[in-house]
Amino acid sequence: MNNFRTIDRQTGFLLPPSVDEWLPEKHLARFVVEVIDGMDLRAMSGSYRGSGSASYHPRMLLGISGLWLCDGDIFEPEAGAGDL
Repeated sequence: MNNFRTIDRQTGFLLPPSVDEWLPEKHLARFVVEVIDGMDLRAMSGSYRGSGSASYHPRMLLGISGLWLCDGDIFEPEAGAGDL
């Protein structure tokens, strides 16, 4: 028995009403979600004990991490980061 929060990408938001209205059809986020939805994550979710409050599903966390890694900004140092 797991205690994951439900992933519901069909539920509308207050503003904007739908992700489809502001996220372009060919956006990288849609590709990342499609790839992760095709992955077998039973080993990850099966090892989760489910104690405490509801956690985010591994698919959600992988999606956020995957998009962040694919974005490319993490590989560019911030201006002034090396100036001490």
